[in-house]
Formats: sequence, structure tokens, C-alpha cells
Amino acid sequence: MTEVPSRTALLVVDLQNDFCTGPVAAARFPGDPDRLGRAAANSVRAVELARETAGIEVLFVRFLGDPAHQGPAWRRRDEMLGKRPKCLEGTWGAEFHGVQPRPDEEVFTKHAVFDAFLDERLEPHLHRRGIDHLVLAGLFTDVCVDSTARTAFQRGFHVTVLRDCTTALHLADADILRFMTRVYGARITTLAELPSLAAPLSVSSAPAQHR
Repeated sequence: MTEVPSRTALLVVDLQNDFCTGPVAAARFPGDPDRLGRAAANSVRAVELARETAGIEVLFVRFLGDPAHQGPAWRRRDEMLGKRPKCLEGTWGAEFHGVQPRPDEEVFTKHAVFDAFLDERLEPHLHRRGIDHLVLAGLFTDVCVDSTARTAFQRGFHVTVLRDCTTALHLADADILRFMTRVYGARITTLAELPSLAAPLSVSSAPAQHR
């Protein structure tokens, strides 16, 4: 069994009011609102638990959807589907939900994009800190969590998803989690297991990867 030296980060994706609570979130989430509430509350708890666990760094990702940040394809899609911009900079909707980053916790910003790695500061920070294992929580499993997990895998990072700290917007939760396991070799686990994720990963215990 080969041990992989590992430093772990909890990457909290888009835990913001417009995605978690209030009229904007309620209007766009098609499923059980209690499911959305549980995912948000569990993500907050994940932050608290990670802060109590040696060897897990907490990182935050936020989305800003201002029209000034949108590319032409994004604007066309919104016009075609009647979507209104969310998480406008400086508004309550863009604020973090239920938790605030500490001064020593980095915040990375996505300007009208899904993938956290499109903030060009993220990957250098991970390498600088020796982080090679990302534990993902936040919203939504099939959009920004998946986009970030996909790039993380392709850049050589190990990926774990806390299934009770996220939920899907368009697809069935089980389907997108199964997809991430098969394609990215993602480990799918729960909030309760978070403290154990600070330990080094073993190559032989990782899920099989499929092209």
C-alpha cells in the first residue's frame, strides 16, 4: 500500500444567501426546500468541524453574477431562459450564509463562472500550502461543485465530496455523485467523516477511475 503525502483543504463552494435562502433561492430550487436547507446547514457545520480539526485548511469560494462580469454566452443564456443575475456584488444575496471566513481563511471569487479554478489564485495557493486533497461542500453538486471537482481531478488533486453538505440543482443527487466517483475517482462520504479526512490518502483505497 503506497501512502500519498497529503494536506487537506475543505473547499466551501458558493455558500451564499441567493443560493441558500430567501426568495431568489426558493424560486430557482426545484426540489424539497428542506433538502436545500439541510445542505446549507451541514456545510456551515463542516466549516466549524474543519476548524476544530488539525490538518484541514478551510477555503471559501464565492460567486458574483453581476452583468458586468458575464460573458456574451452567459448573457445570451440568461436572456433566452429569462434568468436574472444572482449574487450581485455588495448585496445581501452575495453574502456568505451562516458563516463568515476568518481573517486567515482565503476567499476565492468566481466572476460569472462555475469553476473555482478560474480564480487564478486558487491553484497557486493550493500548491504553496502543499494541499493535494480537496474536500468539497456547498452548492450545487451538479453545477459549481462538479465543475470544480472536474478541474481539480485533471490538475492532479484528490477529490472528496461530502454528500450531506451539498445537493443538486438539475440532476438527481445520486446520479451526479456516481458520475464523479466513476470519472474523477471522487470519494463520497459524509460530514461525520470529515475529521478522518486529514489523514494521508492511500492509492490502493481510492475508488477506481474510468474514462
